[in-house]
Amino acid sequence: MRYDLDDLRLFLHIVAEGSITAGARRMHLSLPSASARVRSLEHHAGVDLLIRGRRGVRPTPAGTALARHARDVLDRTARLESAVASYARPPTAPLTLLGGGSAMHRLVPRALVSFLRAHPDVDVEVSESRTPRTVRMLADGEADLGVVLDREARDCGLTMEPLGDDSLVVIGQCGGILAGRTEVTYREVAEHPLVGLDAGSSLRRSIEKNLGPHAPAVRYRTTVAHLNTLVSLAAAGVGLAVVPRRAIAPYHPLDVCDLRDPWARRHHLLAWGAKAGASSTATAALADHLRRAAMSEPDGGDGLPA
Repeated sequence: MRYDLDDLRLFLHIVAEGSITAGARRMHLSLPSASARVRSLEHHAGVDLLIRGRRGVRPTPAGTALARHARDVLDRTARLESAVASYARPPTAPLTLLGGGSAMHRLVPRALVSFLRAHPDVDVEVSESRTPRTVRMLADGEADLGVVLDREARDCGLTMEPLGDDSLVVIGQCGGILAGRTEVTYREVAEHPLVGLDAGSSLRRSIEKNLGPHAPAVRYRTTVAHLNTLVSLAAAGVGLAVVPRRAIAPYHPLDVCDLRDPWARRHHLLAWGAKAGASSTATAALADHLRRAAMSEPDGGDGLPA
């Protein structure tokens, strides 16, 4: 019994999303086409693979088994293609991608997973970098692509395009001091104990730069290295936290308030490097994967692709 690899990829996306519609979107297929492929898989397997319901789909025991083995097949296929490609293609210089802490939380990992699987002959060097440094490196030809913030990259002379909203919000324990609020100012937030990112993180440094020399005094109960940890601490009631809205997964029981401060409203831009290689096929392909990752990631997306 043989299975089409694209059909297996589609099935994994459907299981991960809990929806045929969402799975089709991630494969850039129409809903009728995706539904037909699933029916063909079930006919081929001779058993139902999905349980359909009003709120989506979930795998049957046979579907769960298929998903488990499909991941193994696709991983083995990717390794096989990579091994062969290393002999068939000449080595190329790695691409350099820069981005701030918010972009590194979900957007860049999503794009890297799909790009590196699709391009086993291209390596990518990734570094966390604040927008001012990213802009300088792109302008000097020291990087190929960067994910930057609109407020900090204006009039820099680089080719840029929008990637999506990256506005900041305040989060706290569900039913806590934010209950019933829809927006607050940072000065109000600073009156309460906070949890934050490490002082060297690009996101925290960006916030502190916008606050300026007259920023209110803040009591940090603790600081951590990763946004996932920060969100978990806020959900547990340790303290309030300022995070990008898209860092919040839907399963976290949190109260969320918009920050009323103008600097909290921001957007991600994709910026291209000035060096000649910035127009290469590999760079264009990586840019396309970043666009697709941004489009496929609704606010509060819950992780990497299956």
